[in-house]
Order: sequence, then structure tokens, then C-alpha cells
Amino acid sequence: MGSQRMLRVSQAANALLRDGAKFDPWALSWLPCEDRPKDARETTPLAAVAWLFSQPRVRRVPVGVIGPKMASVRQMDVAGLVGRRLGELGVPMLCGGRSGVMEAASRGNLEAGGLPIGILPGDEWTEANPYIAIPLATGLGPARNAVVARAAVALVAVGGEYGTLSEMAFGLHFDRLVIALEDAPEVPGAVRCPDVETALERVAQRILALDG
Repeated sequence: MGSQRMLRVSQAANALLRDGAKFDPWALSWLPCEDRPKDARETTPLAAVAWLFSQPRVRRVPVGVIGPKMASVRQMDVAGLVGRRLGELGVPMLCGGRSGVMEAASRGNLEAGGLPIGILPGDEWTEANPYIAIPLATGLGPARNAVVARAAVALVAVGGEYGTLSEMAFGLHFDRLVIALEDAPEVPGAVRCPDVETALERVAQRILALDG
């Protein structure tokens, strides 16, 4: 919590600051800095991420949303909210590009102004659900799960079975933050969160290199 209280945004310096450091939006890391702009105001990790991704020069690493193709109504609603909130924050979102949780997250993200990315298992972009803005056909079949995990800075799992389990395991293997929502599989190392906002707070801390 202390790292959150230290976050400051300076409009005059166009900078995100914490005690003795300035955030590099291209390297997504903190650099030593002694400047203390007088207009710097305290902010939260989520608000800091929203400000950061509203800037023209920032490395736009995506967050992955994963879950089952055959999803419950509750899972679809939660996935849609995750996608929507990421879109509102301006954080790029990727998923497996197909149905179920992936489609719900893509719809929420697109409706919030995002450009959801679909990492597709098949050979053609036309296999993407109707809300994917950037379809990437891999021809890798189930092996594309490793690409989803590797490409994301963090993964948010909403429910899931074996495919989601493999993505979560790959994510942890690649040292990604893996969040579990709803009845996502129990995987040692994954962070189970009670709700979407708590999950996104953890994601924001990872993007801002505050949880190391």
C-alpha cells in the first residue's frame, strides 16, 4: 500500500513519479529522479495507468483475458466487465479470439473503445469472433495458448477448464502475473481475486512495476 500512496502525476512535467523515481513509459520501469514538480498530485495505480495509456508515447503491452469457450452467463458477464474496464483504462487486451469468455471480453473491450487482439489457433483470421479488431491467425492449434501467455504482461482467467489451465501454467512459467476470477482453476502461484476491480488493481501494479 505504501507504493500506491507514493504515486504522483505531474501534468507540467508530463510524468508519473514516486519517491525519488520517475516512470519510463517506454521501458515500463522506474528511473532515478530528484525533480519534485509542485503540481504533482497523488494518484492510485488504476488512475495512474489510465493517465499513462492516454499519453502518445507509451509501450502498449497487452493484458490477456482467458477462459472457456463454453462459458456460463456469470462468466460471460464478468469477462465482459474485465474487457470493458481494460478498454476504459486504455490498456490493450488480447485473448484467444474465439467464443465464450473470449467473445464476451472482446465485446466489452470494443464497446469501450478498445481494439481487442485475437491470437487465433487456426489458419485464417475469419475464425475470429465478431468483436476482435486485430485478428492474428497462428495456425498453431492449442499451442497458441503459449503465445497468449507469452505476449501478455498479465493474464486474467475467468472460469476455465484444461485450455485455460494450460494458459495459466504457461503464464506462471513465463513469470507473468496470473489472476483467477470466478471458478478459474486452482493453480499454485495464481492470485485469486474477489472481484474485477481488485483484479485490475493487481494488474495496474504489475504494469507500473510496483509489485516486484
